[in-house]
Amino acid sequence: MTTHPETQYLDAMRRAWEEGDERVDRTGVGTRALFGVTMRFDLSDGTIPLITTKKVAWKVAVKELIWFLSGDTNIRELVRQKVHIWTDWPMAKYVKATGEQIDRATFEQRVIDDDDFAAKWGDLGPVYGKQWVDWPHYTPVDGGLFRKEDKGVNQIADLVTMIRDNPTSRRLIFTGWNVPHLGEMALPPCHMTYQYQVANGRLHGILYQRSCDLGLGFPFNILEAALLIRMLAQQTGLEPGELVWMGADTHVYSNHGHLVEEQTSREPRAFPTFSFARKPESMFDYRLEDFVIDGYDPHPHISAPVAV
Repeated sequence: MTTHPETQYLDAMRRAWEEGDERVDRTGVGTRALFGVTMRFDLSDGTIPLITTKKVAWKVAVKELIWFLSGDTNIRELVRQKVHIWTDWPMAKYVKATGEQIDRATFEQRVIDDDDFAAKWGDLGPVYGKQWVDWPHYTPVDGGLFRKEDKGVNQIADLVTMIRDNPTSRRLIFTGWNVPHLGEMALPPCHMTYQYQVANGRLHGILYQRSCDLGLGFPFNILEAALLIRMLAQQTGLEPGELVWMGADTHVYSNHGHLVEEQTSREPRAFPTFSFARKPESMFDYRLEDFVIDGYDPHPHISAPVAV
């Protein structure tokens, strides 16, 4: 009998909770962490690794991925689409700076309604999308100085070109880890480096994460990584292959014990199938309705707090 691929995730969650190193983390909540976890997911059978042992809001993940690819770094467009997963960080910054106690709904409405407020308090700094599609580019000028060009490096566009033109390259990589910018980011990239390989007409990918919240982050991370393979494969005329996930600090938050207990007690169900409704012109033209997921039958949602 073949082991369900989601079992890898449940085993990692269980091991982290039972055997993980107890650590005091940046958020002050505390974690139980493993170091160096690997999982593999086969995409060639038409399925997508959408976690089934709890309901995952997959459309929110798709909206986030499209937002990354747009290069946007302000939460305004997300909250307009009722996506709240990035709001806690700028809201915490606002509360700390002003002392005003404000609820999320009020903060988000101000971001939507007030251009100046959105520009000042809705921006996350040069996070994922900025690095993916507009990595700062500098050219030398006289006197040993450098000038920042108006247009940065679009790593995603360059990646598509390389896959098409030089598929055997070992440099099919993009990353969000821009060291000089880390201090300006609301949150440095957790899913930080992606690498791809073309073999026998299939596109395989590796995602390396420096940090992974197994309870809340992983279901989105693995789904979006799989979707990127599907999108890149569609744009380059390839078939999807295998997704390899590699996590460094792979942890469960100390206040997620109820989530671990409930989720690991559930039996995984069949992964849903995935297809595209159309082929957009580029990686930057996908819309939510282009992503078709069929047969998703998850267990009920499990609520857990986000550590900021």
